[in-house]
Amino acid sequence: MALRSPDVHVAAITVVAGNVPLEQATRNALYTAELCGSSVPVYAGEARPLMREHQSAQWFHGRDGLGDQGYPPPVRKPESKHAVDAIVDVISANPGIVVVTLGPLTNVALALARSPDLVKNVSRCVVMGGNPCTEGNVTPAAEFNMWVDPEAARMVLHSGLPIELVGWHLCRGEANLLAPDIEHVLSLGTELARFAIDCNRIAMEANRKQTGEVGIALPDPTAMAIALDPSICTNASQHYVDVETDSELTRGMTVVDRLGVAGDERNRAVWQPLLDRGPNGTVCWEIDIPRWKSLLYRSLV
Repeated sequence: MALRSPDVHVAAITVVAGNVPLEQATRNALYTAELCGSSVPVYAGEARPLMREHQSAQWFHGRDGLGDQGYPPPVRKPESKHAVDAIVDVISANPGIVVVTLGPLTNVALALARSPDLVKNVSRCVVMGGNPCTEGNVTPAAEFNMWVDPEAARMVLHSGLPIELVGWHLCRGEANLLAPDIEHVLSLGTELARFAIDCNRIAMEANRKQTGEVGIALPDPTAMAIALDPSICTNASQHYVDVETDSELTRGMTVVDRLGVAGDERNRAVWQPLLDRGPNGTVCWEIDIPRWKSLLYRSLV
């Protein structure tokens, strides 16, 4: 979507181990960029979380992360520079840059640890991750990206970046690509349109088994749509957001005080030191669904 947007310059794509291992994820990024006719540099980064073993989502997206459709290998190779170095260099060279994260936050956390002042150059940091005040999609308590590397997520949330949290809940229900939407996309007749549907064939079935919803849930494109057009988020509010790192039961849970109860007398002993820091993120609660789908369709023509 970003690569097909005529008024957007994508400075870099950095890859982290997420839905699939790093090598496969890098291959997928290169293949997708080539499909879009883009020569954007692609940088491979961390192959595992900061403190944990990597856990993939191949059960949801297929062994190759693209629905096991047998796509050919990309022509290009990734850049030799490590993704963490690329993040530092690209943000340093582009004051006001918009950062969009679509996977675990390992690379970003390491870049910020190396160069904390990077936050001053970032105008927006749109994070696809979390499940504020909703059920999880990898455990009952957590969304996948936050669960894979919760320590990195916490570091990024505490960094001072201007975070806009786009949770998993925003791609559910009517925001799924439903049967008429899928039919419309395929009717566009382009290679990109077919790719958008076919690479999600396994994910569509996994989505049906997990949620009972018959459609394609697209959390990453939903986040990118909000990055490209902030007005797509129709209901947002600022909060202190944190991520659970210690409990195996609620590992990766994004804790958001939506109702403002953290400052109540019964909660102050735990929450007041955190609330004193002030809000550290803007949470998007609702989106303009027709507007987000329209933006997606335009990128596939």
